[in-house]
Amino acid sequence: MAGDLKLGLALGYWMAEPPQGFVELAQEAERLGFDSVWSAEAWGSDAFTPLAWVGAHTSTIKLGTGIVQLSARTPTATAMHALTLDHLSGGRVILGLGVSGPQVVEGWYGQPFPKPLARTREYVSIIRKVLAREAPVTNAGPHYPLPYPGGSSLGKPLRSIVHPLRADLPIYVAAEGPKNVALTTEIADGWLPIFYSPYRNDVYAESLAGARDGFQIACPVTVVVNDDVAEALKIVKLYLSFYIGGMGAPDMNFHFDVIERFGYGRQAQRVRELFVAGDRGAAAEAVPDDLADEISLCGPAARIRTRLEAWVQSPVTQLLAGTRDPVALKILADAR
Repeated sequence: MAGDLKLGLALGYWMAEPPQGFVELAQEAERLGFDSVWSAEAWGSDAFTPLAWVGAHTSTIKLGTGIVQLSARTPTATAMHALTLDHLSGGRVILGLGVSGPQVVEGWYGQPFPKPLARTREYVSIIRKVLAREAPVTNAGPHYPLPYPGGSSLGKPLRSIVHPLRADLPIYVAAEGPKNVALTTEIADGWLPIFYSPYRNDVYAESLAGARDGFQIACPVTVVVNDDVAEALKIVKLYLSFYIGGMGAPDMNFHFDVIERFGYGRQAQRVRELFVAGDRGAAAEAVPDDLADEISLCGPAARIRTRLEAWVQSPVTQLLAGTRDPVALKILADAR
């Protein structure tokens, strides 16, 4: 198969307990030639610690945060995490950032949600200043002023004690709205979409028009190996129903908006109604099979290999396989 599509392993965030065997899975991905492994955070496990554990048991695979939530840490704290892990891993870190949504930002972190684009721009700018280490870090912006304009009035600009291993440590931004994606092409080295359809590249074409050469698109894609395609799609439909119906406020759900832009607005509204009413099973069933199929790789090995070609031909540069199945990793590795 032609193309330069890189492969990554998306471990996601933990559920009720730490997942078993995630280090061994990352080691297998590394053995198969995968370029990267990614961890996430929501309101439980954090993104950095699992990567430190994986990094200690691997040697070449890149370590990506997909994603670190802006409101969980100040920009300088995030820069400290990234430069520390980058040193420990020998320069393998990809720093993925995202604003999350108002329910998490204000309900979990106790931080204000408004002005997400301005906050993201300021956050990334400060991290780049820390990594460049050209001068003590200052910031005159309203969201993360440095030094803090108040308090004891004794704050002073500081420069990282540790010399970062790389001033150009790659920063990717998770974004969903058209303006957010356009901003990402301006300030970041890559984009982390939550959902993407290689059959609807036009949805984001305008937002990506300003992307410079070398800009990366690293897309999580659920991979389920099963001879029964309908059974495989049930897994995708289950998590899609959660993101459409329960992951966000009823009047501000960015995941819902993405699905609507894909052309499934009416069906997404029905999924949300069923989910909010408490009928989770019916909500999952109401997710269109075509939608679930577009954004995933499901079915027997031959079908997955065939449908992978659409991703190779798309603007996506890194396919981050969401799976716990070593067989799925082998199928992808062999198909490249």
